[in-house]
Amino acid sequence: MRNCVLGGCRGVMLGWIGLAWLVCVPGAMAQAGGSAVTDTQEQPPVFVVEGQKLVREGKLEEALAVYKNVLQTSPQSSIANNNAGVVLDLMGQYQDARKYLQRAIDVATAAQDKAIAQRSMAMSYAFEGDCKKASEYEEKVFDYWVSGKHYFEEGESANEAGRVCIDAGDLEAAEKWYRKGHEAGLKEPEIKAERADLWAFRWEHAQARLAARRGNSEEAQKHAAAAKAVLDKGTNPQQAAFLAYLVGYVAFYGGDYAGALAGFAKANQNDTFIQCMMAETYEKLGDKDKALEFYRKAAATTAHNPAGAYARRVAGKKIF
Repeated sequence: MRNCVLGGCRGVMLGWIGLAWLVCVPGAMAQAGGSAVTDTQEQPPVFVVEGQKLVREGKLEEALAVYKNVLQTSPQSSIANNNAGVVLDLMGQYQDARKYLQRAIDVATAAQDKAIAQRSMAMSYAFEGDCKKASEYEEKVFDYWVSGKHYFEEGESANEAGRVCIDAGDLEAAEKWYRKGHEAGLKEPEIKAERADLWAFRWEHAQARLAARRGNSEEAQKHAAAAKAVLDKGTNPQQAAFLAYLVGYVAFYGGDYAGALAGFAKANQNDTFIQCMMAETYEKLGDKDKALEFYRKAAATTAHNPAGAYARRVAGKKIF
């Protein structure tokens, strides 16, 4: 689960959340982090399984009804409140979503449950491109990991905040978060070479994207080359798709749309962020039909993470 993530590019890795608890799309392991867990159960309650199935089928109103039904008799259920909030975010009802997410935070009796709900709240603000408010809650999640000296997770939560902020256009905040994540990850005692390389790759990746967004193509290319050099060491081959994504990203913000399309085509085609970037690229190239095709794919996501937030925010405006 952990190494499939590129430092917040895909989503947060809350290590103690079993995949069975996720309210996000199936097959999106690197987009984890939708719902909460209980203190005593190893398997999710029936209502969570039912709600997940409905979300996967795109039946958001029905999924919400499942969680609301549970809350009628168990209003103190952190997981039901959290999942109701997540579904409302996916429906675009952000203010209502935050009422449930705040309730999930307030009623959580375990620190990990509270951190999960806080992370969901951060993503709720990400759906509206609010770096400042998202960061406020990501800071709480970061502090949770700090309290247990979970250095890898500290780094990933910080990088996720960086991802939210760069997508929102707050490059200064994004850089601070990415730097914080890089430094936290490297604090891991007796860190293995491949893990250190992973953090090096993520940091170069982040710096390349930041430079690209600032219009500094030469600096972006330098960091992209450094990221490739780390990947070429062979210690983290699973990051290859993220390098392709970086190539496309740097080309896109450098105005090379043909090069961007070539890069994105080699990235993960199931990644909703890549789908959205491909749509934006086709739009720049004047191919409105292909752009709409990819915007529709991206807007259909049910991922409650930075990629899903970006896609909903950008693609949603193009198809509705």
